[in-house]
Amino acid sequence: MNTAANANLFSRLFDRLDDPNKLAIETLDGERITYGDLIARTGKIANVLVARGVKPGDRVAAQVEKSVPNLVLYLAAIRAGAVYLPLNTAYTLNELDYFINDAEPSLVVCDPSRAEGIGAIAAKVKARVETLDAGSG
Repeated sequence: MNTAANANLFSRLFDRLDDPNKLAIETLDGERITYGDLIARTGKIANVLVARGVKPGDRVAAQVEKSVPNLVLYLAAIRAGAVYLPLNTAYTLNELDYFINDAEPSLVVCDPSRAEGIGAIAAKVKARVETLDAGSG
């Protein structure tokens, strides 16, 4: 793909990759993720985002812990042409109410333990809610 003609950030980051077997991430527990693995994971999640109605230019708000699954979510959002809006995990429901109502995301991703409270907020802007936990995605 011609990266000069493609303004998608994901394409700009990965189109010139010469070795998909090169190590991209090594976690503290020793998991080794290659660029090829990372591209495959982001493709799966990008497809899920699109299946959930996310379109280019939509916002995907995420209040989840810093983790490899969160990084994959970020890359998948930009791969799908969406805008990724990270929300601090320390935000209260009142603070989230402000940010979600202001941003009007089409999708909000949160920790499973917060889905109920965030779901009520997301419903105000007709956003879907999906969950992502730091351990398994």
